Amino acid sequence: MVKRSAKAAPEWTGFQEARPYGPKYDLRTDFVMVYGISDDLPERIAGWKQAGYAVHLMTGVAWGDYQDYLYGRFDGRNHWDEAQTDRAGKHLLHNVDVPYMVPTVSFADYLSTHIKKAIDAGVEAIHMEEPEFWAAAGYSEAFKREWLNVYGEEWIPPHASHDAQYRASKLKAAMYYRAMDRICSAMKEYALATYGRTVRFYIPTHSLINYAQWRIVSPEALFVSMPACDGFIAQIWTGTSRTPNVYRGVRRERTFETAYMEYGMMQELTRGTGREMWFLHDPIEDNPRHTWADYEQNYLATVTASLLHPGVSQYEVCPWPRRVFEGTYPKEDGTGKEPIPGRYATKLLSVMHMLGEMHRYPADAAERPGTGIGLCLANSAMFQRGSVDASPDGQEVSNSRYDGTETDDPLSMEERKLLDWSPFYGLALPLLKFGVPVRPLQYDNLLHFPGYLDEYKVLFLSYEFMKPEHPGIHQVLAQWIRGGGVLIYVGDGSDPYHRVREWWNRETRRGAYERPEEHLFETLGLGRRPKEGLHPAGAGAVVVRRKHPAAFAETAEGADSVLDSLREALAFRGEEAEFKENRLLDIQRGPYRIAHLLDETGCADPVVLEGSFIRLFDDRLSLATRVELMPNGNVLLYDLDYDAGNRGQARILAASSRIRKEIQSERGLHWMAESPEGIRVSTRAWVPHPPRRASVDGEDVTFDYDAETQTVFLEFEGSPQGKNVQIEWA
Repeated sequence: MVKRSAKAAPEWTGFQEARPYGPKYDLRTDFVMVYGISDDLPERIAGWKQAGYAVHLMTGVAWGDYQDYLYGRFDGRNHWDEAQTDRAGKHLLHNVDVPYMVPTVSFADYLSTHIKKAIDAGVEAIHMEEPEFWAAAGYSEAFKREWLNVYGEEWIPPHASHDAQYRASKLKAAMYYRAMDRICSAMKEYALATYGRTVRFYIPTHSLINYAQWRIVSPEALFVSMPACDGFIAQIWTGTSRTPNVYRGVRRERTFETAYMEYGMMQELTRGTGREMWFLHDPIEDNPRHTWADYEQNYLATVTASLLHPGVSQYEVCPWPRRVFEGTYPKEDGTGKEPIPGRYATKLLSVMHMLGEMHRYPADAAERPGTGIGLCLANSAMFQRGSVDASPDGQEVSNSRYDGTETDDPLSMEERKLLDWSPFYGLALPLLKFGVPVRPLQYDNLLHFPGYLDEYKVLFLSYEFMKPEHPGIHQVLAQWIRGGGVLIYVGDGSDPYHRVREWWNRETRRGAYERPEEHLFETLGLGRRPKEGLHPAGAGAVVVRRKHPAAFAETAEGADSVLDSLREALAFRGEEAEFKENRLLDIQRGPYRIAHLLDETGCADPVVLEGSFIRLFDDRLSLATRVELMPNGNVLLYDLDYDAGNRGQARILAASSRIRKEIQSERGLHWMAESPEGIRVSTRAWVPHPPRRASVDGEDVTFDYDAETQTVFLEFEGSPQGKNVQIEWA
């Protein structure tokens, strides 16, 4: 366990914003990340500090307003040769004059001069956002120079062979690791030497699942072992999770399922490492063409998916709240644009402030049956995502936008298959759709963090879409299998990346291996190529399936065969009784009940939850004893029966405001409610006696009292400065 830098106060929730302080998007979280290093940075920091926030800085590491560097105003040298460039010689741009950069030493040192300004201005932490290198890139002069320096040979076009593509991507990840390590280490030393204080460094990053599908290379798992890295923000939202995938031959958006896998991936990235993790949610997305109803539906799906992973209890509740609470988006009837509906704004704030309570309920109180099933995913999955075409007139797949959607240009079948990334989803979706709470685990962590596999009993593994970067991983995996774990290995050996120049095909005392799984099987004493079927090894076993995992995505029979393999593995362990289809994924975290009803299961019937609940996905925090959930539906409930035996203390149960100075007297309950300006605040509280009066800043307000639950509901217009609220009883 690594001890990280201390904080002045807990930072359970936060948001990022590039604009100066504004009362209409003051979300009243624990911290704010001011975005971008501009001349007005000190003023922006001062404004948010005055509002009571711990202030961090977030800035882009792959792109940003770095024109002074590009055009030579920084050091007298033009640096456009460091812009990421594709095969056609086209710069990969985030915006006009904002290219994705090749992370050279020179560029890292330039970024450090900007980070110094933020440290000088007094920020407590730095977030270096999205270290991203596109798989389609690798053709700039700067990258060619780096290739020569690292590999000691002249640059080879990445599209020339699978080996060149794989080596190019490994180099891209290594360059970003070097740049981030250089910046973070130097700036931590600068803060201590200059001001005698520690500054924390975090890396906001998409999930490995999304980067692999969107064909982007990033260090991901390498950062977990970087001494100067204090943690991550999991940048998962509708824009990443609505990317289509294929299940039982049907390609469509599956926002909940994809988000569930993405959040699980990020939870497992830092589990047991001592690094922090915040889960991000976004009430809208980067694509401004959707309606508020679309944004809301997908937001609730991602929030539900994240809460089903109890190992993380810190959240970035909103990126860019100004664009949410002051922006306008298309109306449902297509007649123009409209601002956020009031009910959605109130609902958002109820969820955001609930997220600030989640840390009170630790993960060990939230275990569910059926856990312990994992799907291995390694950094090297990103190394196999570039196109390989040695013909002179071949073209890279370039129909994928930054936000993951396609342009209007038609895709060939091969391009479509590449973007679907079915080798991963062919294994993941059949399990999740059956109700198995499968976790994608960070395969690279096996080598660096002892006990990483202790929570697992069955693992799925395939080297058809990724590779083990070190043979020592097989020693750890073999030890886990001999101790009772069951590995399901899926692969037909057809992946051309098996032939890249790597450790498994180098000549050794035992000779070279054609494919990396041969080394694993030999380590287990099964020979290099065991036959299809189950093979005991110590107290555990290996189940071998000689089929490419992408095939399981194409048909119902393929999906069923994934489940058959899991059934066989659990039967070996004597746990086949656990293998039951469960359409409802749900979890109890303290008083909070979180649930999603899966669709595409062959059953369209609803599921009914019974009890005494507050609906937290309702802007009026309504009460319910019976909640009906339809397929693909999500629900977040406050369970009033959770602490029914401990109701001596009046208290706020749910609110769309930050609650401060909550005090019960003999005759009433008083608190300060803080929320963005102009948004209706809903509050439901438990009181020991029927109330006779409710007031806000001394003015009477109407309220609803429910005698059966002894709860009172009231609403009023919010303010970030706070409203004095009081409920009185006789």
